[in-house]
Amino acid sequence: MRLKGKKIIAAVDEEFEDLELWYPILRLQEEGAIVDLVGHEKGKTYIGKYGVPATAAYEFDEVQVSHYDGILIPGGWAPDKLRRYETLLSIVKEMDQAQKPIGQICHAGWVLISANILQGKNVTSTPGIKDDMVNAGATWHDTAVIGDGHIISSRRPPDLPPYAKAFADKLAEQ
Repeated sequence: MRLKGKKIIAAVDEEFEDLELWYPILRLQEEGAIVDLVGHEKGKTYIGKYGVPATAAYEFDEVQVSHYDGILIPGGWAPDKLRRYETLLSIVKEMDQAQKPIGQICHAGWVLISANILQGKNVTSTPGIKDDMVNAGATWHDTAVIGDGHIISSRRPPDLPPYAKAFADKLAEQ
């Protein structure tokens, strides 16, 4: 249980990519981490692209970055909604400043773009937002997973095993 005592935020909104939310959560929980689902509305049940529900235990305004060791942002269509919440962007910026692990997969790169934390970083994402990532100042790579310091990024659901492992490994280093 190398992650026992670690606390992670998993950001959630409507139409998240089901596997990109739940696979990393379950992987981290297997290693002893506590993962809190956090959304714009506490207690709201958000529905993934394929119908899997996720109920937010907290809202963005309630969480304090100092109480958490990292954040996961799933892909799907949720990142286009998540990037509009200033409080979430503040959380991501604070995590970045504190060098806490930030996991992003697929379209989740949009949230990091809106938080303005990708300048000079090596990242990957779904190829569909490659230009967005590059225009935000990142160097984009077509690889399953890439870690640049505390930012762990991945492309899509088939890359979940190495992505979740890389994120867990980074948490274990903290």
